[in-house]
This record gives sequence, C-alpha cells and structure tokens, in this order.
Amino acid sequence: MITHLGIIADGNRRWAKEQGLPTIEGHKKGLDAIQALVDGAADAGIKYITFYVFSTENWGRSEAEVSYIMKLAETRIMKYAEKMKAKNGRLMVLGSKKRVSPKLISTIEKAEKLTADCDGITVGFCFNYGGEVEIADAANIALEADGEITPETIRKHLYHPEIPDIDMVVRTSGEERISGFMLWRSSYAEFMFIKKYFPEMDAKDIDIIIKEYNKRNRRFGK
Repeated sequence: MITHLGIIADGNRRWAKEQGLPTIEGHKKGLDAIQALVDGAADAGIKYITFYVFSTENWGRSEAEVSYIMKLAETRIMKYAEKMKAKNGRLMVLGSKKRVSPKLISTIEKAEKLTADCDGITVGFCFNYGGEVEIADAANIALEADGEITPETIRKHLYHPEIPDIDMVVRTSGEERISGFMLWRSSYAEFMFIKKYFPEMDAKDIDIIIKEYNKRNRRFGK
C-alpha cells in the first residue's frame, strides 16, 4: 500500500494554452485537481500526499506569472488549511524561505499551526523547493548542530523530517524527469509518468496510481 504519494504537478500552463485561456487559469484549475486528488487519496487510505507546486527554478518565469502564484498562495493557503482542519487533515509546506515575502512566510506558518494537531491525511506542498537546496540546507544544519554530516544527521534536518520517504512519484503532462523533486526521500521510490496535464487529474486517477503501484516489486536494492 502507498503510504506517501508524491506528485509533480506539471502542465498547468500547457493546459491553459490548449484551452485558449491565460496561463493563470491553468494554475486556478490546478487547485481543483489538488483538492480532488487529496480527497481520493484520503479515501484510499494514503497517509501522505505531497505536491511539487513551485520550484526554486520557477523564479525564472515571467514576473507577472510569479507574482500571480505568490498572491494565489497568499490568499488561498489559509482557506485551504481551514478546509483541511475540517476534514482532520494536516498541511505542511516544504521549501526554502529565501526570496519568499515575510507576509507569505507568516501565512504559511499560521496555516501549518492551524492543522498541527490533525491526524488524518498529511498534505505537503513543495513551494520554493529544490531537492539539492534541501539537502544542502540540511547538511549545513547537521554540521552545526551535530558536528558531522552523515545520512542520519542529514535526514533529521530535512524540511519537515517527520514526513516519510516516498513510495510512488507521479509526474503529469508526459514529461519523464523528476526536476529535483524530493531527491532524498525518493531514492527508492517507484515512478509513474502520466500524459494528462495536471488540471485534468481527478480522484479516479488515485485508483489508477494505486493499481500500478501494486504491480511493482520493490526490492530496495536487496
């Protein structure tokens, strides 16, 4: 059974373009897909689901698009946290604080605190996230706090170290790469690449993902 499902949410902009819509409409539609997938994952008994929504490289997109994404996060995250709390779900945001506005950081912290005592599904958002950056940040903390860099000391200083390794990584839109998504936690993950754009995903796709996962024979190098 999948305990932790990771989703690289790709294809919002291409979906919008093919629909003849502005880019921002793709991001809005992507929020609907997130809710549907979370509901489907919770119903299926998945304990953790993490979405890759904004990478450290995404700052290189147009100023207008980046500004819109930041405002979208700022205005929606508390509302989403309230919905999560009502369903006993926990929200966590994983990523660097560099370049993120103090206002948005404060909002993220409040959203996490609101759901901190919930013990249903945990929904993670990799926001301003880079896999190499996460490992480098953890290594720097490990060196200062523990005096040495080992797999054990790095692991305990990852962003939200209580989140377990990923069992299955799914990338939408037909692209077949991981783009730095949770490099440490996905070292023995299974991978699945779906042609659908992310805004087209819904709860039924969770069943498809689980069926595919159940076909895999995970050996962990043994």
